[in-house]
Amino acid sequence: MSGFTVLAEGLAFPEGPVVMPDGSLVVTEIARGCLTLIDRAGKATRLADTGGGPNGAARGPDGFLYVCNNGGFSWNRSSGLRPVGRAGDNAGGRIQRVHPETGRVETLYDRCGDIGLSAPNDLVFDAHGGFYFTDHGHRQERQLEFGAVFYAKADGSHIAEVAFPLIGPNGIGLSPGGKTLYVAETSSGRLWGYRILEPGRLTRPDWPSPTGGDLVAGLSGFHRYDSLAVEASGNIGIATLRFGGINVVSPSGELVERIDLPDPYTTNICFGGEAHRTAYITLSSTGCLVSMPWARQGLPVF
Repeated sequence: MSGFTVLAEGLAFPEGPVVMPDGSLVVTEIARGCLTLIDRAGKATRLADTGGGPNGAARGPDGFLYVCNNGGFSWNRSSGLRPVGRAGDNAGGRIQRVHPETGRVETLYDRCGDIGLSAPNDLVFDAHGGFYFTDHGHRQERQLEFGAVFYAKADGSHIAEVAFPLIGPNGIGLSPGGKTLYVAETSSGRLWGYRILEPGRLTRPDWPSPTGGDLVAGLSGFHRYDSLAVEASGNIGIATLRFGGINVVSPSGELVERIDLPDPYTTNICFGGEAHRTAYITLSSTGCLVSMPWARQGLPVF
């Protein structure tokens, strides 16, 4: 694996990279509350002001950008930039839709029935035009909110909770063919797999898993899991915190490859470029978006 190329720097905790049809990229800047467009020459332009804490993002089948907004973090700036809990002015989480040309922002969901969204983190679209997203929850002093996974329609007409409870669910992705949903928990450093029965309906075994999923991977060394992306082969590339880098695991949980990167907040990965053989990775505490050639083909997202 060769080294990486810095595409943009000076970003305020970037996450959620999205490859656009013209080869440009969009990232969220959580600490600035905005989406930023990075053209192929590396020029960064503010695309939209979302407020709060825009986290994961994806391009929907309608061409709009869909954003998980966690409501906003407090920040430690002593050595790089890192989140240290819920911001005092956090008004709650929401799912937002952004027009990629005008930057217009609208809120699609801020609750599911009687359940208010806490800290939506990441999302993935399926072949049916709906999307699954994680709600990470917040930890504050001695209080910890359990997280969940939801399924929603892109037109704002339907949202349902499909998995609960989880401890800090973060990255989310679909297997080739869309039969398995993968969810990474940050604090436990575990990757869960859910068999999809139909759009928005997962298997919910009563035992032994309290999360409703099957344990795919839980590697030693306390690699805290963040976002993920799936390869065409079915392997899952998971960005890791504390030990910054990417862990690639097989669908049966074996470690395929470990790629070390120089930021303890290596947070997101997506694939693009020719034959989806380029990885785009956010190094968040140092404010960089980087790219690197990938040894295997990435799975195109729906």
